[in-house]
Amino acid sequence: MSWSSDWRPRRVTESMEHDSIEHDSIAHKERREMSQTATESYAIPKRLLLLMLLYIAAAVSGLIAGQGVIFCLLTLIMVLAVLARHQAGLWALRLYTLVQLALVSFLPYILDQGDSVATGPNSLKITGFELKVPDWAIFSFLIGFCMLQVWIAFTPKVKAFFKRKMNFNLMQ
Repeated sequence: MSWSSDWRPRRVTESMEHDSIEHDSIAHKERREMSQTATESYAIPKRLLLLMLLYIAAAVSGLIAGQGVIFCLLTLIMVLAVLARHQAGLWALRLYTLVQLALVSFLPYILDQGDSVATGPNSLKITGFELKVPDWAIFSFLIGFCMLQVWIAFTPKVKAFFKRKMNFNLMQ
């Protein structure tokens, strides 16, 4: 009688192999689902990315021109908070949007206060060319930009971007 290296009955060995293969496939499937949810949940909405790029361009141009430096730095900090998916970044984005909407809404009233208020820039110098722009075109652009900001900041897809799956709160 010779002793074989496999002393277990044949049926038990086959069922164990089947169980280990099934367990490996379940673990692989769970890892794949977790990686898919991680990449899907971090995907920034394209419209929010476009708005952040516009904010970055405006803040950098303001820093280069030396106008409203503190406001430009606060805008860049807000952009970093939004890209880091902080809930405070969403609040700052919405507050920023509402303040701009209020200012644009009061702009015609402010400009109607008389000659003591400057009418604002109505000539633009772009690469050496001077471009005359009427006030209604500037107001139309500002109102359209504010409408775009409100649409982006209060979209459910943008709000869902700030919902994190992991919570590092140790007290819960």
